[in-house]
Parts: sequence; structure tokens; C-alpha cells
Amino acid sequence: MFSKSDEPKGPKDKLTPRSSGDEKNPGGLMSGMDIEAAKSKQGDLERAMSSRHLQFIAIGGTFGTGLFIGTGAALAKSGPVSLLLAYIFIATVVYSVMVSLGEMAAYMPVAGSFAVYATRFYDSSLGFALGWLYWANWAITYALELTAAGLIIQYWDSSLSIAIWIAVFWTIFTLVNFLPIRWYGEIEMWFSTLKVVTVAGFIIYAICVNAGVGDQGYIGFKYYNSPGAFNEYMVTGPVGKFVGFWAVLIGAGFSFQGAELVGVGAGETANPEKAIPSAIRWTYWGISVLFVALVFFIGINIPFDNEDLQLGTTNASASPLVIVAKLAGVPALAHIINAVLLTAVLSAANSNVYCASRILLAMAREGQAPKLFARTNRHGVPWAAVGVTSLWGLVGFLNLSASGTVVFNWLLNLIAVAGFITWALISACHIRFLRALAAQHISRDILPYKSPLQPWLSWYGLVFNVLILMTSGFTVFIDWKTADFFACYISVIVFVALWAGHKLWSRSTLVPLKSINLTSDRM
Repeated sequence: MFSKSDEPKGPKDKLTPRSSGDEKNPGGLMSGMDIEAAKSKQGDLERAMSSRHLQFIAIGGTFGTGLFIGTGAALAKSGPVSLLLAYIFIATVVYSVMVSLGEMAAYMPVAGSFAVYATRFYDSSLGFALGWLYWANWAITYALELTAAGLIIQYWDSSLSIAIWIAVFWTIFTLVNFLPIRWYGEIEMWFSTLKVVTVAGFIIYAICVNAGVGDQGYIGFKYYNSPGAFNEYMVTGPVGKFVGFWAVLIGAGFSFQGAELVGVGAGETANPEKAIPSAIRWTYWGISVLFVALVFFIGINIPFDNEDLQLGTTNASASPLVIVAKLAGVPALAHIINAVLLTAVLSAANSNVYCASRILLAMAREGQAPKLFARTNRHGVPWAAVGVTSLWGLVGFLNLSASGTVVFNWLLNLIAVAGFITWALISACHIRFLRALAAQHISRDILPYKSPLQPWLSWYGLVFNVLILMTSGFTVFIDWKTADFFACYISVIVFVALWAGHKLWSRSTLVPLKSINLTSDRM
């Protein structure tokens, strides 16, 4: 069922260049006819997505409850300036990851992207661990989003069981993911457009409120003075303010996770050498500008000691967008925001199944998952991978009992920092990719897209992602609880266990730079 080989390889149905390269054809570039033949043999995946589809799939996976609700608790924890600085800093880290991924994905646009790169550029054990952890990340998140959708609807009618909505939305989005990719992309585009319009509209509204349109009158930056620009968290003094900043830094990272989905869809993108760089740029700047602007205006319009920030609920009542409207004297806006929250989590759920199924397909092609998951139907949909991934949405039913909720929460802890592990390894893969190009005498000038400031930008992303990852549970060491320690670091433990277990089983070794496969799946 699984391949023990750690040799770099691509899918058997891919065409590869006819030569290793010469002066006129560096690195073995394919001719136009070769490219078309390769497209027709893209493992039966349909290259029907455009750059805008890629952008909105990434936006769909990023704009979720972490942004619309989680920023409220983060503001209460750290204060407005710490929150703003945290989002700006994480945006720079995400930029380093996105451009590094873009350079590899435009050159080698394979379904599953970074899970495949880890296998080919390092060894099969690293790809195995990354692929399965990343698949679990989105499969379990699918159950989370379906549960959140039920809780959001309970804002309007608490008598309705969330089980009803889990079942309804699970059926809808499972069926949507069996649609041809061009239809799926269009549906996700319209879902995500609504979220972008909402955030942009709120920013305009927040500017008006701050300028004096509301019960509070002119606000300006008065909340930076009282209660203050920084809040102390867990300890007092300057150290407490830094602790608050670092605590929300981790939360900001969670909000940005999903931006890397641009690379996952590379194998189903038409004209990837142009579409992927364009999608990378628009996705990054779109997400970063909207995120940073949103947290800035939340911070200047809500004092961090506002009691509504401490509600801890998952519906509109805890959203800072609603709190701004409430302070301005427009409480009816809560219903509109709640409706947008519903579309946000449903769009994220839609992206979850797509992403996880393509990762599963990629691992099957690399011999790291049952070959059944590599099969596609006549529309190019990996039906087995979609079906198995969708089944994990039913895990949301665990929340119907107290004991089930405990299990569900531990599953969420399992994938808590999976995004940081993924980002760190994307940066590491790009560093290895650059070294392989140099070792095989392939100039970066032939790449469809060259990311800037390399390799320093990839090292920047690698170092800070590892640092954030290792300190993600630092508050446990301030107030020690053994259960909390495992809850914070179970993702790392599972990743290491997957890597070590596969290493012992397969006896894989590091692929030499000159033997790294830079030809399979190349456009």
C-alpha cells in the first residue's frame, strides 16, 4: 500500500523533459507540444482554475472566525498597539513564505505542492509527516467550521440543535466538492467576495464612527491613552506587555493560516507559470492590507477593557465588528455581521475539504498514502480523497455530548500549530530548492517567477516560524499545567512521531542535491 522508496519521483503518468539541459535548453525545458502533452496527462486532474480562483480559495480558507471573532479576545489580552504590531509582523513572515512557495509552485505546479516538495527536496519521511499532519489540520478544521456554523445560527434561534446544521452543511459542501473544479472555483469566489466586501465596508464604517458618526462622538486615539495602547498579560510591567504581544502574535498567525492554499491548487491551474505568481501577489496584499486595517480600526474604536470582548462566545455577540456598532448605537448590525460570519465559516469549510483532498491525492501519488486516493473521476475530481476527507466533518457530532466535546477539543489541539510547521517547512524546502538549482547548474533566470531577496527571505521565514512554533505554549511555563503543556505541543509531538516512525520503517535518507528531481511536473 505504501512505497518504501525514498527516491525522488513524480507520478507515473507525467511526461518529463527529454534531456537534462544544455546551453540552448537550460535544465531541459519542454517545447510547447511537450507542455500540452504534459497537461493532458496531469493525472486526470483538470487544469481549469484561473488566478482569481486560486486567490479566492486562499481567501476562503483565511477569512474565518479567527479574524471576525478571535481579534476581540486578542485585543483584550494585549491592547491595540500590541495587536496591530503582531499582525504587521506576522504579515512579513507570511510574505516570506508566500513568495518562496510561489517560486517553487510556478516552476513545478503539482497538486499538493509543498507536501510533494518536502519529499523530493529532503526525504520521503519529511513529506510523509508534513502531508499527513497538514491533511489532518484541514480535515479536523472542517468539523470545527461545521460546528461553528451551527453555533452561529443559534444566535437567532437557540432551540435548534447544532446537529441539524452539521448534517445539512456537511451534505451541501461534500456534494460541492464533487463538482468539476471550474464550478467549485466559481462558488468559492462568490463566497469569498462577500467576506472581502464586508471587511472593506466595515473599515469604511469604522472610519466614520471614529470621526464622530455615533453615540460616542469623535473618538480619535483616546483609547490609546485610556485604558492604554498596551495591556499587561499574566505578569506586570514591561515584561507583561511583551507577554501580551507574543501571545497575540501566535493568534495572528492562526488568522493568516490558509494563505498557503494558493500553492495547493497549483496542479489544477491553467497557465500556472503566470497564474500562480499573480495569485500569490494579489492574495498576499489583499489579505494583509485588509487584516492590518481591520485590527487597526478595531483597536482605535474599542477600549481593550470593554466587557463584551470577554464573552468567549462563537457568534456575533463576541465579534469586535458588532461591538463597534453597539458602542456607536447601531445594535441591529449584529444580525448582518452574524450572517457574514455564517458565510465565512461555510466558505472556510468548503476550502478545507478541497485543500485536504488535494494533499491526500498528492501523497498517494508519492507512495505515502493508499493508491485509491490518487484516482479521479471523468471531471478530474479525486473522489476517494474527497470522500474520506468529508467523513471527518462528521466528527463535529462529538460536540453533542460533554465527553465528546473533550475528545473534539483534543483533536483541535492536535492541529493547533500545524500551520506554523507547514510555513517553516515551505521556507526550508525553498532553501533546498535553491541549493539544488545551483548544484545542477540551472540558472534562476529560467524560472517563471523569481522571488526577491533570496535566500535571506526564506531564512527569515524559517527562523521566525520555528521560533513562534516552539514558544507557542510559553504561557504554560508561567503557570504550569501538564495537561496544558501537551495541549500546546501535541502537534509538534505528533509531527516528530510521524517523521521518526516513517524514517524507521522506510530507512529513507536525505536526497543528494544533484539527485533532487527538478523535472517531474515541470511546465
